[in-house]
Amino acid sequence: MRRVIFYSARTNKWHRAPDMLRRRHFPGSCIINNCLYVAGGECEGLQRTLSSAEVYDPNRNRWSFIADMTTAMVPFIGVVYDGKWFVKGLGAHREVLCEAYTPETNAWNPINDTMVSGWRNPSISMNGKLYALDCRDGCKLRVYDEGTKSWKRFMDSKLHLGNSRALEAAALVPLNGKLCIIRNNMSISMVDVSNPDKQIESNPHIWENIANKGHFKTLFTNLWSSIAGRSGLKSHIVHCQVLQA
Repeated sequence: MRRVIFYSARTNKWHRAPDMLRRRHFPGSCIINNCLYVAGGECEGLQRTLSSAEVYDPNRNRWSFIADMTTAMVPFIGVVYDGKWFVKGLGAHREVLCEAYTPETNAWNPINDTMVSGWRNPSISMNGKLYALDCRDGCKLRVYDEGTKSWKRFMDSKLHLGNSRALEAAALVPLNGKLCIIRNNMSISMVDVSNPDKQIESNPHIWENIANKGHFKTLFTNLWSSIAGRSGLKSHIVHCQVLQA
């Protein structure tokens, strides 16, 4: 797979971007400084697992190779945190690997610490903190504590939605300073992570299911359904990245 397409909210249409330089399946991806980075994955042939990586600059509308990872892998989780891109995946022999890419030095380094050992997908870095889900449907959040170098329970909505594939939380996205939990059935929860100590029961605005409310329901479900290109119950979000035009 080399073809790249993107959805424009301005035109409400899909457009084609330049092809990636390397054909790859199941790569990892992230956004750093409004550029799209892609690394690893698989390809056809004897050396199926890839170590190559590349970056797309929307201002120049072109792809460029960056440094290869130290070990080939198929990433299954990734996040930009503390100025670095952390990826965790499976190597050629299905061993679990983790590396971090530093754009300033264009270098990859193997990582093996408590952050990656307790790391779960999906996750997101917001306001200098790293958040991850603590339940499959996204009803609980965890945060990484730099002081103790450990993951801690952060917030609990007290509303478990279920364990079905449709209700599985597939992506975490920042929106207007809040954390959005997006599920495969296109339902969305918006969480104010700046107030973790307040009781959610008495402050419902802290954890809102915005996709179930009037205008928000139409706006968000139509948007994500358009991006997914299929009905909500059959959708499975793989990657969710945003570039500014």
